[in-house]
Amino acid sequence: MSSNKNALIRYKTLDKCLKNKYRKYTLEDLIDECSEALFEFEGKESFVSKRTVQLDLQNMRSEKFGYEAPIEVYDRKYYRYSDPDYSIHNISVNESDLKAMNNAVQILKQFKDFSMFKDMNGVIQKLEDSIHSTNQKSIIHLDKNERLKGLEHIDILYESILNRKVLKILYKSFKARESDYYTVHPQLLKEYNNRWFLICWFKNKMYNLALDRMEEISVDEKVSYIDKEFDSDRYFGEVIGVTVSDGQRPQNVIFKINPKHAPYVRTKPFHHSQEIVKEDKTGTTFKICVQLNFELERMILGLGEFITVLRPERLKKRIQASLEEACRNYQLLNTNE
Repeated sequence: MSSNKNALIRYKTLDKCLKNKYRKYTLEDLIDECSEALFEFEGKESFVSKRTVQLDLQNMRSEKFGYEAPIEVYDRKYYRYSDPDYSIHNISVNESDLKAMNNAVQILKQFKDFSMFKDMNGVIQKLEDSIHSTNQKSIIHLDKNERLKGLEHIDILYESILNRKVLKILYKSFKARESDYYTVHPQLLKEYNNRWFLICWFKNKMYNLALDRMEEISVDEKVSYIDKEFDSDRYFGEVIGVTVSDGQRPQNVIFKINPKHAPYVRTKPFHHSQEIVKEDKTGTTFKICVQLNFELERMILGLGEFITVLRPERLKKRIQASLEEACRNYQLLNTNE
């Protein structure tokens, strides 16, 4: 049992004793009560030291956890609350606290469908019920695709990373005609643009596998797990999205945004390396240093006529070709009509 949970059990036990009007508790009594409570929860002998209980009482008296409990010693040896109506469960919460709690609940709710958070579901529901009883409306909404494929795989992938297990995955990429088995060493789960990916070690290099392309997953106990001590910030530091090329160096990508949309790109940078190169009446020129990958092209194409790639030449030509193809599609559509 974690030390945090142990402390919560002790605080709850001390609170029950200190508000009991029909019995007197010495420090030794409080120690015994805490030891018995931990025994009930853990199922094994658990002795709480005198110093631990004294520190618990000190913490409950202080502002450290927001209790400020009115604990007093009377007749020089007995402990109780000087206010008979006090309990650590009756702490007042102001309107600002409720708003903050409500925002936190809305964020936690996004994850309650994943089994690794199943122990939190009851807590989230209690918080939500308490907040709703105060008529606090939700003021945060996170985008979530309920029909997103592949989420059913998150549990086994998460557990395999946590427990360092090798996986055998039946996978079919968008380009492949048939599915194939991959024996991989999972390192990280990553979400990008409302899709989930498994970052894994496979055939002596890192791969990213989309969860929505996985058909079967099983643990391979015959293969020893390889831990790459994966540093996600470093690995994804020079890319936009999830596609990383080991053999490609990052390049300076220079692009111009028209005056109307430049403020959006300025306040929401494409990449942490983004900087302003030039700014005038015709627009703002930005520079980022990244690898050229699929996600970068999708992001640029998503801005349509509001962005113009200036360099490198290779990327500029690819974007130009994509836009020309899009124009031909509309011209063909108009001809057929």
